Amino acid sequence: MFQLEDLIINLLLNFIAREDLNAFLRNPQHTATIVGSLIAVSGALLGTFLLLRGMSLTSDAISHTVLLGIVVAFILMGSVFGEHPDLSSVWLIVGAAAAGVATVLLTELIYRSGLVKQDAALGLAFPLLFAIAVILVSRVVSDVHLDEDAVMVGEIGVAWANTNSHCLDGCESVTITPEDPRAETTRQCTNCRSLGISPRDDKAEFTQICTNCGHYSPAQAWQAGFTSQEPVLVFWPKSITVMAVLTLLTLLAIVLFYKELKLSTFDPTLAAALGFRPTLLHYGLMVLVSLVAVGAFDAVGSILVVAFFIIPPAAAYLLTDRLPRMLLYSSLIGAVGAYTGYDLARGNLLGIADLSDILAALNNLFGLGLSERWDSSISASMVLMTFLFFLIAWTFSPKYGLVSTMLRRRNQRRSFDHQVVLGHIHHHQDSPAAGEELAVSTLYRHFRWTPAKMQRTLRQLRAGNLVRIDAGLVSLTERGETHAHQFRQTQLTNESVGE
Repeated sequence: MFQLEDLIINLLLNFIAREDLNAFLRNPQHTATIVGSLIAVSGALLGTFLLLRGMSLTSDAISHTVLLGIVVAFILMGSVFGEHPDLSSVWLIVGAAAAGVATVLLTELIYRSGLVKQDAALGLAFPLLFAIAVILVSRVVSDVHLDEDAVMVGEIGVAWANTNSHCLDGCESVTITPEDPRAETTRQCTNCRSLGISPRDDKAEFTQICTNCGHYSPAQAWQAGFTSQEPVLVFWPKSITVMAVLTLLTLLAIVLFYKELKLSTFDPTLAAALGFRPTLLHYGLMVLVSLVAVGAFDAVGSILVVAFFIIPPAAAYLLTDRLPRMLLYSSLIGAVGAYTGYDLARGNLLGIADLSDILAALNNLFGLGLSERWDSSISASMVLMTFLFFLIAWTFSPKYGLVSTMLRRRNQRRSFDHQVVLGHIHHHQDSPAAGEELAVSTLYRHFRWTPAKMQRTLRQLRAGNLVRIDAGLVSLTERGETHAHQFRQTQLTNESVGE
């Protein structure tokens, strides 16, 4: 990872000055937005396939149970490998991937028993593993930076502070030994604590120790005055590298196995017949979900990461029927949600309204006593904005939105009313009962409609030049005759096909 960061930094320095790059990366908003967007894009890409497979809640299960893999990795790092536990360690990724696969295996084991349905099996597996993980967090690894709050909502707002320092110039590290002329020594009592005596006691024994011995990084060496040249450093947030690698890995996997994933998603039986091994693809997808979940763990927590797997694909699903477009739309929705979510956390709603002003207005109107300072979780705000975009898609989607569905149903009801009236007129206009059946004043009674509804329907039919009214009787125009005849032919065709 460190070498990859070096490569990226050297590439960026061809286009931007070091001072500007540091200023950009040390800005909490920039880093949080980049990390949040990468999480949203990678989650949306994988979540699209989960949604189409009817497995969206599997991401919820895995995002919870990867915590168990992380905790076990923490324990192994400290007790077996003797390493200092670190959320950026590669062992956490290995543990998370193993936990994700274990979740799927346990779910399928319970489901294949035939005693419970698949959703119930999932509901049995992941609470068990997550509960074990939470107990381990609170009891076994409570001395490291992994607590319940970090588990739930993450700390994306401070992602900028967890950095690797990359030295570009003046990169001289220093090691001070007791023999070095720069070593500073002092006396230390070796038996004062054990005997409970004062250093001034005659029985006190002393030894010489070095107070500044050790290894100094270039920055530490310059600050301590061991070097004369200030090192030129770039501070690169670790989470950007982790999520960038995982996002690229996700993109690469989808590009390389797009055909296989698409076929196994929509027709797993055909995929198996063609030798695509859908089971292997399924587990590969679960591993990727686990990796992205643990990569996002430190930023948005195990709870909120679920939203990035589900909400953007759900919104994109309402906007298109094409898989490539769905992948693109879900990624864009997730990225824009992350970008605007940071502003929402500071009280700025899409540049339209200041939430602090709204709270102040509510206090003035209703005396609610609310705090007028808006300060909310950044990751939660990102999820809220993503959900807002889902609501917009759910409401205004041209094909599947609430408004278009209501309009389509209204048009269908109107079309049905038109066809019923046209059919009635066509059936009776040349019959002896035409005077009774087609009288405008009593026509509504034959349909058990209100007079207002009949007047509205006749007005619409006349506007379409389908009927005319003469001497209080309604009749079909030439265009109305053609329309009624075509509708009758369509009915006969459908009936013959049904038989």
